[in-house]
Amino acid sequence: MSTNPPSQLTHIINLPSQLDQPVSIVAAFGVSDTQFRQLPPLLRIYPSPGICSEVFVNAIESSLFKQWLKNIQTETGLLANGAMSLRQVLIQGVDMFGKRLGFLKFKADIIDKETGQKVPGIIFARGPAVAVLILLDSEGEIYAVLTEQVRVPVGRLILELPAGMLDDDQGDFAGTAVREVEEETGIHLNVHDMVDLTAFLDSSTGGRVFPSPGGCDEEMSLFLYRGNVSKEKIQQLQGKETGLRDNGELIKVHVVPYNKLWRATADAKALTAIALYEMAKRDGLLP
Repeated sequence: MSTNPPSQLTHIINLPSQLDQPVSIVAAFGVSDTQFRQLPPLLRIYPSPGICSEVFVNAIESSLFKQWLKNIQTETGLLANGAMSLRQVLIQGVDMFGKRLGFLKFKADIIDKETGQKVPGIIFARGPAVAVLILLDSEGEIYAVLTEQVRVPVGRLILELPAGMLDDDQGDFAGTAVREVEEETGIHLNVHDMVDLTAFLDSSTGGRVFPSPGGCDEEMSLFLYRGNVSKEKIQQLQGKETGLRDNGELIKVHVVPYNKLWRATADAKALTAIALYEMAKRDGLLP
C-alpha cells in the first residue's frame, strides 16, 4: 500500500520591483507550518497575553527575511535595474533563541535574465551585529581588551573583540554595544563615549561592514571606546571569567598591548576595527 509524500508548504508574495512575476516561498521538509508562516489570528501563540502582544515570529514574518527582501530591492540591490529576477525562495532551516527567531537559512533562486542562469544564492541570515574596540590607557601604554570565546563552527577558541547581535528591530547599535561589553568583560561604558568607526565609511556602503557576504547577511557596526585606567585594573581584567554562563557563554577576558593586537588575533572584527581606527586617526576624523 503506497502513501503519497506530504506536500511542501508554499506561500506566494509579490514584490513591487517585479509585479509581473510572483515569488514562491517554499518550506523544505522538516520546517513546520508554525516556523514557516503566520498562523491565523485564532491560532497564534501569545506567550504573555496579560503583559504584551508578543507572538512567536515565523520565517516569512521575521525581520531577517523582510530585511533581505528589502535589501535586494533598494537602488543598489540585485533587482534594482531589472537585469535579475527572484523566482523562488526555499526556507531550509529555522533556529529559535528561546521565544524569538535567531537564525534563518534559505536558498534564493536569483536569475540573470541575460544568460538565464542562476546566481549562487544560499543565505545564512543572522542580521546586524556590533563589536567594540576598547583601548585603555594605563601609565602611558595603550591596551586592547579581547574576549576568548568557544567557537564551535571553527572548532577553536578565538580571541576577539567584545561583540553581539541586535536583539530587536529598533537599530540601537550603540546601546547594544554597551550591553555586550558589560556582559562579556564586566566593563561599564557610557554610550555617549562610543565612536562609530563604521560611520566614517562612504555613505554608499551603508555605514556597515560585511564579514562574509558570500554566504551570510551579517552587517556589522564597529565602535571605538578610549579610556584611562590603573595598572591594577588591567591586572584585574586579565583572565577574568565572564559571560552569561546559563546561555553557554564561556568567556575569558584578555588584555594585550595595542601595538601587538594586529598579530595577537585572527578575528576579522578586530583587524577591521584596527584599520578603521588607524585611518580615521590619520585623517583627523576622531573627536
